[in-house]
Amino acid sequence: MLSQDLRERVVAAIDGGMSCRAAAARFGVSAASAIRRRQLVLQNGTPTAKPQGGDHRAGRIDAHAAFILGAIESKDDITLVELQVLLAERDTPVGIGTLWRFFDRHRITRKKRRRARKIGRRSRRHAPAWTT
Repeated sequence: MLSQDLRERVVAAIDGGMSCRAAAARFGVSAASAIRRRQLVLQNGTPTAKPQGGDHRAGRIDAHAAFILGAIESKDDITLVELQVLLAERDTPVGIGTLWRFFDRHRITRKKRRRARKIGRRSRRHAPAWTT
């Protein structure tokens, strides 16, 4: 990966009349790299690299955000698998991980609730100690 400074020097040399291959040799980069930098300048006006990484598919599930939020409002204890089935019925097949990232991205947490204990049943913490 070339630094921004090196990209700009290669392009400046090409703009100054040097061929792409000669500029590549002068700055110790490949000819293909010098050609790509020149093409970026012609297309975008700058030799800056495009952003890398990131989530390119979040928009697919975010388009259904109102539906997903409505589903969790209507059924308080809905599971990710149930949401997955509901979205598949709407011709939007998604994975469990995709749903999990949706909730994480929107800072939505669904904590498991403790179920009410049966009357008369004591937890182990409060059980009497065994004596011998």
